[in-house]
Amino acid sequence: MLGERGEEVELREGISESPPVSSRRHKMSYGSTSSSGPVHVEMEGNEDTPLLSNAVLGPPAESGEEEAAASRTAWEQLRALVSREPVLKSRRVPFNPESVQGSGFEQDSYPLNVIRNQKYSAFSFFPVALLMQFKSFINLFYLLVSISQLFDILKVGFLFTYIAPLIFVVAITMAKEGYDDYSRYRRDKEVNSQRYERLTANGFEPLPASDMKVGHFIRIKVNQRVPADMVLLRTTEDSGASFIRTDQLDGETDWKLRRAYAKTQQLERDEDLLRLQGEVFAEKPRKDIYNFIGTVQLSGHAVDSISLENTMWGNTVLASGTVIGLVVYTGRETRSVLNTSQPASKKGTLDREINWLAMMLGVLLVFLSIGMVAGNLFHGLWLVDGLRYIILFSFIVPISMSVNLDMAKLVYVWFMMNDNKIRGTIVRNTGLPEELGRISYLMSDKTGTLTQNDMIFKKLHLGQLSFSPDALDEVAGYLKHDASSSEGKVRRQLPRKVREAITALAVCHNVTPVNEVDEETGEQSRVYQASSPDEIALVKFTETVGVTLTDRTFQEITLTNADGRIEKYEVLNIFPFTSSKKRMGIIVRDLQTNEILFLMKGADVVMQQIVQYSDWLEEECTNLAREGLRTLCFGRKVLSEAEYADFARRYHDAEVSLVDREKRVEEAEISLEENLELIGLSGVEDKLQKNVRTTLEKLRHAGVKIWMLTGDKIETATCVARSAKLVSRSQSIHTMVVKNAREAKEHLDEFAQIQSNTVLVIDGTSLQICLDHWKEEFFQSTKNAPSVACCRCSPTQKAEIVKLIRQFTKKQTAAIGDGGNDVSMIQAADVGIGIEGKEGKQASMAADFSIMQFSFVARLLLWHGRNSYHRSAILSQFIIHRGMLITFVQIVFSAMYYWSSVAMFTGIMLFGYSTFYTSLPIFALVLDEDVSEENAFMYPELYEQLQKGRALSSKTFMLWCFQTAYQAAVVTLSPVFIYQYDITLQHFGAFVFTALVLVELINVAFEMQSWTFLEWRTWRVPMVMSEVITLAISLPSIVIFYGSFDIVFVSLPSFWINVSLVTLACVLPVYFAKLIRRRFNPPAWTKV
Repeated sequence: MLGERGEEVELREGISESPPVSSRRHKMSYGSTSSSGPVHVEMEGNEDTPLLSNAVLGPPAESGEEEAAASRTAWEQLRALVSREPVLKSRRVPFNPESVQGSGFEQDSYPLNVIRNQKYSAFSFFPVALLMQFKSFINLFYLLVSISQLFDILKVGFLFTYIAPLIFVVAITMAKEGYDDYSRYRRDKEVNSQRYERLTANGFEPLPASDMKVGHFIRIKVNQRVPADMVLLRTTEDSGASFIRTDQLDGETDWKLRRAYAKTQQLERDEDLLRLQGEVFAEKPRKDIYNFIGTVQLSGHAVDSISLENTMWGNTVLASGTVIGLVVYTGRETRSVLNTSQPASKKGTLDREINWLAMMLGVLLVFLSIGMVAGNLFHGLWLVDGLRYIILFSFIVPISMSVNLDMAKLVYVWFMMNDNKIRGTIVRNTGLPEELGRISYLMSDKTGTLTQNDMIFKKLHLGQLSFSPDALDEVAGYLKHDASSSEGKVRRQLPRKVREAITALAVCHNVTPVNEVDEETGEQSRVYQASSPDEIALVKFTETVGVTLTDRTFQEITLTNADGRIEKYEVLNIFPFTSSKKRMGIIVRDLQTNEILFLMKGADVVMQQIVQYSDWLEEECTNLAREGLRTLCFGRKVLSEAEYADFARRYHDAEVSLVDREKRVEEAEISLEENLELIGLSGVEDKLQKNVRTTLEKLRHAGVKIWMLTGDKIETATCVARSAKLVSRSQSIHTMVVKNAREAKEHLDEFAQIQSNTVLVIDGTSLQICLDHWKEEFFQSTKNAPSVACCRCSPTQKAEIVKLIRQFTKKQTAAIGDGGNDVSMIQAADVGIGIEGKEGKQASMAADFSIMQFSFVARLLLWHGRNSYHRSAILSQFIIHRGMLITFVQIVFSAMYYWSSVAMFTGIMLFGYSTFYTSLPIFALVLDEDVSEENAFMYPELYEQLQKGRALSSKTFMLWCFQTAYQAAVVTLSPVFIYQYDITLQHFGAFVFTALVLVELINVAFEMQSWTFLEWRTWRVPMVMSEVITLAISLPSIVIFYGSFDIVFVSLPSFWINVSLVTLACVLPVYFAKLIRRRFNPPAWTKV
């Protein structure tokens, strides 16, 4: 059959044609079609009769569309079959699927509506989690060593000696993994078991979220979470629209208005939904949360398009009214689940350096074993001896490193999140605290990051007139002026222009007034909800001059003018702002004059290409930008009834199209923008955030280079850079605006000569030319610049700049922002920092660290970052030293005793050495501070020393190796000289082990930098307490483990005198060597 426009419509099997439907034009609001009059929906009188027997299911198909769709579907199914991925497909959802016979709709073919974030099940946890532990080289190495002790030929000690540390480390890691997964299970269970109400023939029945299916009618009450993706059918709000909160989906904190489908909203009762004949077509599930393509077909009615405004995505929250929605996507097909993906895991530079050292230790282990075999001249079963040496020396590979560092990171995170000076800080990636201590480049957004994103109206320019906040009375006077007075023509035009400008400001927006009630006083106050603070600033300005936005629905905008008269505007269409279009528009009917107006506002760069030529627009945009103001250009066009009817027809056809809908809609919108009359230009100011100037100054002195990446104009960015002290008094600004590659190269060559004390300001077009033609030259020329401001940057360019800085400089980068357009930049940096601001939580949720304001960055980097890096560097090197020391002792012992591969220490000694004998004092290093808090901020230049990574390097590793070799030789050889070989192996082991433990306790105490400047009440106490506790554990162990210690021998005074002398011989030369080295090459912190 043919539809009303002649397209061929496919009839489902068992469904007959519907009666002809006359063509009628529908009123459209907010970009969607709705009925303009009372809706009469066909219903059967008998509820037991199938209601879809005469329905035409599905929207009209474009020519060739069905064939193309079938081809795509077949290909997608084949691809999914090969990749084993679920097929995402569009669907036609009948209003009552359970009562429809032969419709082809299978409710159970769609995913269950359950949220599952668990990694494991009760049965898979142990085997899978255990297997994951041995992906680590160290764990796998110790597993192989433990297995080797099952063979007599390789056995060098008790199996417990090697398996116990492995079990301890694996158990700790698996326990943490299990706790995290159990927490996810509890959260999932809580969400899946939330109760809702489903509309059925028996009324509303309770239903858990996990039992919902596609096609169910679900009632949701205010402040309830939306459990699945739905099409909004009915709401209790008189306007036919309800607000939802989407901050958990897109991070935006403003309320979003959602419109109920008009024909179902106008039904008398909720139960009438069960008697509808028709269906909803929904596109196949996709990640895009800002667009939706769908249609509704009711028997006896034309196809209506539905879009984003008619939907409620899962994981949003209903903010007003009670609604009924039709479920169209469930479970893994919902927008929130499709957008739930783990970002690329970030591994810290310190972790990579430690892994490199671990590899070097593994190589060293092999060479030491080969050296021992060579020392015995490869005598006998030298290959077996070599394997035994590898097992004996295996403690050189620090199995406890990962556990100690993970625990240390948790301590650092606790300090950050409980710091009262940076309240509200959240650490979302616990693996990167140390990276904050080595940042060389900080990429920052401007609006909402350096500024408050709190807009204040500053100027309105109309060509002949310009108004500032001081001239509000003058604006109000023009509004009250009678344009039909007997004054001259020019004088009559001025009030009209002012009136048109104020009307455009008051009508062309997405602002909704909401009346809030103070819980304490009970007083009502009007607040404005909008996704952009710019729009709120302009609406507040119109209110100050007497034109107040008092009500806003999808169908109507109500203003109250200065005389108290009500003005109403019927909303016919609205075209929302997008980052690609950089403009928004609205078509309204002035109900006072019946005039149809098309109003548009947008960025001046875009609007200059649309509005009629004006000789003042470009100049005034530049002037406002120099004042640091954000500008918006307004245009206006009066439409005749015929013009609007023609546009409405084309726009409707584009909206109901299932092929290239977005492109056709955009083409229809562009056709309306011709001959747009310029109204005026507005300028709003964005205040700087608190303490931005001092923060940037500290970071600059700390050697951190700031790159400001913004979408604003060059003039605005330059003004903000100066006011925020991004440019110091001694620095100059080099502005780069070029049109071709040759000019770009000339500018880069010029800037390369002056970059050390000059700030570069470059626009987006010039930046792209540099990235396309002179990528390496650009970063070579700018890498040493104190600051760079990149203007007119797109989100993609921001992320690309971060990646290229990492690539060309090999330095640590951090990116900070507050909006959704900063997410890609934040995730591309080594460290991402999000600010929870007026633009929402999207940047905050995607970041590694979340803070409340920009000034917190200074404390995060200069204090917490410094401490985290310094502490982990010392901790990791000391753990390596601990393993090397006992290994070198074993090497000296084996060499002394004729290159024998015999263990010097018993199993309990080896196990205790790395656990209860030394672990507590070593872990106390995570409380050390090399610089006082006062000095860290008074001398931010100290931070620059950390950027070089000298706290953990090949040089420091070699110094530790020399210290270890010396102390191991002294500890092992001293008993031989003291007792002249008149000593048993048990006594020898007890002497060496006791001295070894004491040497380590003193070594770790000497590593505490805070002895030099901190008061007793700070971090000295934990270190002293840990040393005392360790000694209290060690002494009783002599009696408990009598098999390893001869109590009579260790009770002799001479034993303790000799052990003390050997301990001093080990630590005093090392201590004096460090004093001498510090005397001639003092660290930077000792100079303050």
